[in-house]
Amino acid sequence: MLGGLTGWHLLIILAVILLLFGAPKLPALAKSIGQSMRIFKGEVNEMKKDGKDADASSETAASDSSAETKPKP
Repeated sequence: MLGGLTGWHLLIILAVILLLFGAPKLPALAKSIGQSMRIFKGEVNEMKKDGKDADASSETAASDSSAETKPKP
């Protein structure tokens, strides 16, 4: 996933980020990233749940409609 990045590359990237944002802003940045990830994960889980609910309701609707077409003895 990180390609050919070694420990030195990651250390240089961290130093550049520290220089760009400054030490006092990093905790706030990390907190906002964490909150964004939490919201994203919640939305993804909700979409998965909605997809399962939609699949289940369409399956029950299909079984109900097939039961109506069969002649009753």
